[in-house]
Amino acid sequence: MADSSYSSVDPNGGARMTDVSQQPDSARTAVAAGRVHLGDEAFRRVKNHDISKGDVLTTAQIAGIMGAKETSSLIPLCHDATINGVEVDFTFNEAKKAIDIRAFTKSFGVTGVEMEALTAVSVAALTIYDMCKSVTKDIRIGDVHLRAKTGGQSGNWKSEVSVDEPSKN
Repeated sequence: MADSSYSSVDPNGGARMTDVSQQPDSARTAVAAGRVHLGDEAFRRVKNHDISKGDVLTTAQIAGIMGAKETSSLIPLCHDATINGVEVDFTFNEAKKAIDIRAFTKSFGVTGVEMEALTAVSVAALTIYDMCKSVTKDIRIGDVHLRAKTGGQSGNWKSEVSVDEPSKN
């Protein structure tokens, strides 16, 4: 059973932000991943830098970083983590005609940065969609998940689920 002091539900059943003020500062990291299935033409055009809106991956990279920094503004009850670093990178997945996205976040503080890594992946994926939708609407975003985290009270964690993507954590 989860520690009730870390609940987002107040004694009357309402919402509250969990009080983490008594937690010790620690180094924390998180790695998240996801995939954007583009199909043949959009995949080729992104790879060849032939999308009318501009450089898709650079724009998505900046958007992902910005998304990580704005996570607490987007997700109710999410703590405002001090982000010390964000990396967002992409791999062309030829077999799937997709772009694999990986985000790495790090912080030193009282709360983890898993949500920031997941938000970075999600915002980067949405940006790819937005920039490629003039080529095709048949774009699918999927498999957004946490791959690993370090630090904090719960310690280190790594996903045991096998995903058919290159391991970068």
